[in-house]
Amino acid sequence: MLVGASALATASAQVPYIQTPDRVVMEMLKLANVGENDVVYDLGSGDGRIVVAAAEYFGARGVGIDIDPERVADGIAKARTHGVDDRVRFIQQDLFTADLSEATVVTLYLVPRINMKLRPKLLRELKPGTRIVSHNFGMGDWKPTRTLRVGNSKVYYWVVPPSGSIRP
Repeated sequence: MLVGASALATASAQVPYIQTPDRVVMEMLKLANVGENDVVYDLGSGDGRIVVAAAEYFGARGVGIDIDPERVADGIAKARTHGVDDRVRFIQQDLFTADLSEATVVTLYLVPRINMKLRPKLLRELKPGTRIVSHNFGMGDWKPTRTLRVGNSKVYYWVVPPSGSIRP
């Protein structure tokens, strides 16, 4: 899934496109307690499977952000195929310039270096209480609220704290 090409103009060199297994996708969304009132943002959305699953199985709305136009097209096609294109949208954009403020849940499958570069933006733009779920990679010294093992994968879960209570 998601490790979609994402971060910068040279994103494909920085974050390879690797699909998150469907089982991991479902556990990520369950761990974040996604529901019909949520807006799930998937950063580096790849083929769109996380936001499509969030809409199809949990009733959420979703936004997939990927820098690769082919991945964005894949997400749009998947949403149409699954009948959730009225609940999700895909944006071709650098995740570091995208506005994330509408998100109630953010999902990631990036690499540690990109997660660390992204952390200040997440803490600055997301409202307290927003949930963040990452496949396989943490965020340095920001300890997750929960960690879950799913087969050979790890899923990390954080909740954005009140402003100023954690160092970006």
